[in-house]
Amino acid sequence: MKRFAILISIFTLIASFATKAQDEQQHHRGRERIRAAKVGLITNRLNLTEEQAKGFWAVYNEFESKRFEIKKNIRQITAESRNLTSSEDKILSDLKEILSLKQKEVDLEKEYMSKFLKVLNVRQVSELYKTEQLFNTMLVNKLNRGEKEKP
Repeated sequence: MKRFAILISIFTLIASFATKAQDEQQHHRGRERIRAAKVGLITNRLNLTEEQAKGFWAVYNEFESKRFEIKKNIRQITAESRNLTSSEDKILSDLKEILSLKQKEVDLEKEYMSKFLKVLNVRQVSELYKTEQLFNTMLVNKLNRGEKEKP
């Protein structure tokens, strides 16, 4: 009987690891699909030449990676500060850190605007910002529609 209980525990543990791995795989595939849609929309809307595309995507991918890290840090601090048992000093410190990270994001955008202007013209850079906003709006709308369809 003891062996049976141990076997059931091991099986349950293995099943939970397998489920977690599948969830992570689906999450990764979902992120890749979103990324591909974003790349397609940007490529289409900016009407890049072949030469521009080479330079632009190298710069844009670098920018996106740095911006993602900043946003990830903001999300992490925000999640931690939801702890109602945190002291007021800790909450204030978290708020200041979030503002500092948002400033870093603005500084990053300023830095990369000049980098984008080295490979794109002004109209294309403007269109890039509009397209990013459009994509985010489309993504949020799609997610909202998906949630409404679920029972």
